[in-house]
Amino acid sequence: MTFTLPGFDLAQFVRATLDEDLGLGLPGGGHDVTSESVIPADAQFSGVMDSRDAVVVAGLPIAAAFFRALDPSMEIEVLVEEGAAVSGGTDLMRLSGNARAMLTAERSALNTVQHLSGIATMTRQYVDAMAGHATLLDTRKTIPGLRHLEKYATRKGGAKNHRMGLWDAAMIKDNHVLVAGGGAEAVRRAREAGVKDIICEVDRIDQIEPALAAGASHVLLDNMTVAELREAVEIIGARVPCEASGGVRLDTIGAIAATGVTYVSVGRLTQSAPAADIGLDFTPL
Repeated sequence: MTFTLPGFDLAQFVRATLDEDLGLGLPGGGHDVTSESVIPADAQFSGVMDSRDAVVVAGLPIAAAFFRALDPSMEIEVLVEEGAAVSGGTDLMRLSGNARAMLTAERSALNTVQHLSGIATMTRQYVDAMAGHATLLDTRKTIPGLRHLEKYATRKGGAKNHRMGLWDAAMIKDNHVLVAGGGAEAVRRAREAGVKDIICEVDRIDQIEPALAAGASHVLLDNMTVAELREAVEIIGARVPCEASGGVRLDTIGAIAATGVTYVSVGRLTQSAPAADIGLDFTPL
């Protein structure tokens, strides 16, 4: 199974995560003291990873990489596709191989699948609540070091990625405006610097036209009411995409999306998604 993400080094991630769990470089670290003292070196296990609740699955290829890093000959069968919505009790992966390798990799593999599936599951809930209106975006509110994986999980849940970082689009927010002396001035400076994609945040209706006149290519409507969003959409028309952001909840996103905005962004998809309830049970062979 091949798993690649632009900008993400899977082998390095797996190694660093396992090294952290094993305490590599710490006094007495570098090994799984429990498995080595309790499990014979040649013992073999079979295992089944399953979902205890209904979830949207993400991260199974990464889990497989953890096990194969410690036992390259481990037999692994992934039973569901990434992004699949499964019911509670669904088997996700079967594996068989060295028992010590399985036990050592178990927590790292499960942590990853639980976290990414939790993000994908919450994302799908928000997408469903939008009822086909607008497109859901994630944000940069990610755990340091996990952005590529977390944004991958939101895609599996049905969202589209907002900018990946500080490099792929300019986002002019209140502090940029404060220093530049105005939103239009900040947009003008970004345009003169040769920036192609310029997102300008506005929190009042009267800020929209100056931002567009200065060359904003995307307007972020921050913390506006549903009525204000409708008015903003009418003003902007088809000139540029517009995005509703700020304080969006599962019980409010339907009305927000129905205002006609192009996008709705939700930080909690990556910032606050609870881990999915996924387990892994082993049987000695």
